[in-house]
This record gives sequence, structure tokens and C-alpha cells, in this order.
Amino acid sequence: MQYLRTPDQRFEGLKDYTFNPHYLQVSDTEDGELRVHYLDEGPRDADPVLLLHGEPSWSYLYRKMIPPLVAAGHRVIAPDLVGFGRSDKPTRREDYTYQRHVDWMQSVLDQLQLQHITLFCQDWGGLIGLRLVAENPARFARVVAGNTMLPTGDHDLGQAFLDWRDFSQRVDTFPVSTIIDGATTTALSAETLHAYDAPFPDETYKEGARQFPMLVPATVDDPACAQNRAAWEVLKQWQKPFLTSFSDSDPVTAGAETVMQKLIPGCEGQPHITIENGGHFLQEDQGEVLADVINRFIADNPR
Repeated sequence: MQYLRTPDQRFEGLKDYTFNPHYLQVSDTEDGELRVHYLDEGPRDADPVLLLHGEPSWSYLYRKMIPPLVAAGHRVIAPDLVGFGRSDKPTRREDYTYQRHVDWMQSVLDQLQLQHITLFCQDWGGLIGLRLVAENPARFARVVAGNTMLPTGDHDLGQAFLDWRDFSQRVDTFPVSTIIDGATTTALSAETLHAYDAPFPDETYKEGARQFPMLVPATVDDPACAQNRAAWEVLKQWQKPFLTSFSDSDPVTAGAETVMQKLIPGCEGQPHITIENGGHFLQEDQGEVLADVINRFIADNPR
């Protein structure tokens, strides 16, 4: 598999992103390997909080949340999905599949030997993360879902998603930082916009970002439907604590939290919260608030 690797100097001096990089090698499923970047902060012997980002962001999205989570005593793991951040970026659109993304993150869990995990997932972080939960239920202690879903192709994904998918395929230059800026309630600074563009020196680095919207199961014959339906069968039996923490201003995933609350037993009795003044990227708008929600959730639901 051919891939690109963003030069390290692109990540130098990014605002509020002073974390040390860590790397793992994962199989590209074609007898080669890809390098996956992840952050690993806090005490190594503490239970991990796994933060999974989505499209088209990277672990920079979690820079406001990591310090308060670490201050509460947690180990925090924040990978960059393949195709994003400091992780390698395969150069062909067809190299990116839903199953490969799940497999690549499964390899991260396995290599780091993570157990007793608290997952926070947003956007594609949920499409991947909830699959991981269903396929490794013993490894996860709790889940917090924010602005995400696990679609099976059986339901209409809504006009907002369809418009986004159409835009992602027809725009000549995929405007990563502009997309993120447009999906927040706060105006992002020039330094922040620069950080979101940092992983992508030019359009050749963006094949993963381009492909992600096309991988969301939108029809019943999508190749990921069977696996996602199987994941839902596990989640419908999930008794461990499960919290929804969606924002109040996300047209793409609005309403998905009520589906989770209805179908996942672990949601019962939890103080599900709506994060005020948050867009789709609620970590950017209300990161400190969200970190406090996660800290309280863990404290209130000890294993």
C-alpha cells in the first residue's frame, strides 16, 4: 500500500499542543505496515480514557480535554486515525474501508494491551469506537458518546448528512480547517485553523478525508451494514454505564442520542446531558466542560 507521511515540521509550534508523539506499526492488510500516531498522557498504570476523533480532525481536537482528564488521575490515549494527523495517509481512495479503520484501531488496542477502557467517541470516532466496544466488550468499562451514531443503512441519515456528503465529493479543494470552523459555535483563531490544516500539505494527503463520508452506511446493501447490525445486537445487551453527551447545535447527529438511550440498557439512570453552545465539534467549543462530564461520569460509576 502506497502512503504519504506528513513531515514532522508541519506539527512544530502548534498552539496548545505540547504533547509528546508516540507511534505504532499496524498491518496495512496488504503485507505492509502503516504508522499510527497516538498521544499517551498521564500515569501508565491508571485506567485509560480512549478519545477517538472523527472527520476531518485529528488528536489536536482533544488538546483542551487531555489536561483535566490527566489531572483527575486518568491515562489518556488519543490516536490519530489512519489518514489523519501524524498517522500515515494511504494515497488511494479505495485503500480506505470501514473495516480497515476498525482493524487499525483494534491493533492499537491490542498492542497497547488496553483494559478497563472509558471510551469517548465523536463523529467517526463513534462509528469505529462503538464497533470496538461491541467486538471487545470485556475491555471497555464505560462509554461516553457525543455527536455520533452507528448507522446500519436501515434509516434515513437526514438531509444535513446528505448535503455534507455531496459537498465532500464535488468540492475541488477539500477545505479541512474551514469545515471544522463551520461546524463549531465559536470562531476559531488563525493559529487553530493552521493546526487543523497541518496534517495535509496538499490535496494528495486528503484521500482519507475525502473517502470517509462515502463509507457511512447509508443504504441496506452497504458492505458495513452486517457488522454494524451485529454490533447493535451487542449494544442492546450492554449493561455497563453508557452516557450520551451531545451538543445543542449539531444538525448532522441530532436525535441519535435518543436512539442510544432507548436501545442501550447501560443508558438507564445515567444523567444524560446536552452540552450548551456546542457545534458538531463540541470538543473544540466546550472541551473543558466535556472533560468535566467524563471525569464525573467515571467517578460516579467506579468499576
